Amino acid sequence: MRRTSPILLIVLGLVVILLFWGCSGYNGLVAQDENVKKIWNDVQTQYQRRADLIPNLVNTVKGEASFERGTLNDVINARARATSMQISPENLTDENLQKFQEAQTQLSGALSRLLVTVEQYPNLRANDAFRNLQKELEGTENRIATARRDFNGAVQEYNTRVRRFPTNLLAGIMGFHPRAGFTADPGSQNAPKVDFGDQQTKPSVNFDTAR
Repeated sequence: MRRTSPILLIVLGLVVILLFWGCSGYNGLVAQDENVKKIWNDVQTQYQRRADLIPNLVNTVKGEASFERGTLNDVINARARATSMQISPENLTDENLQKFQEAQTQLSGALSRLLVTVEQYPNLRANDAFRNLQKELEGTENRIATARRDFNGAVQEYNTRVRRFPTNLLAGIMGFHPRAGFTADPGSQNAPKVDFGDQQTKPSVNFDTAR
């Protein structure tokens, strides 16, 4: 009976090892990629929750006849821009995520200016409906911060795996590429300044700071 060549056995052994490593590496990349997509959906859910609260907030503020219409229009327009930016998990490119973040940051700025302006209207501050909506918005901002932080953590783990040798060789072949994460908004490292005494300067408090 003819004996199998030792070299052939070694080659077959290496092939089996490579196949096992390739399957394990691929499955690991898929799992982390799907985790990034799942957490991205969580991020969008929290931003949508905020967007859903805004119409009720605007309608409540409209009840104050003397309230500045320009401030309300800024919120309405910013909400329209933000809700029009829907990015699928499969299309999370640097460019798309930057556009999404810019739109959400503009909405955060418009909301913060509205809430600061409300301080000049005692009737609104005493309105139970407004106060409840304000609390819900604050809770939503906390959820957004948590969702963004979780997303950046998932992206970091995924990117580390994609770029680490030798998995990066497999990732390149199978089409896995580093993903973008949220970055700090410009000026978020500075504490917001609010001055109610100077009405000629519009105060601003930005919700979406670094996550």
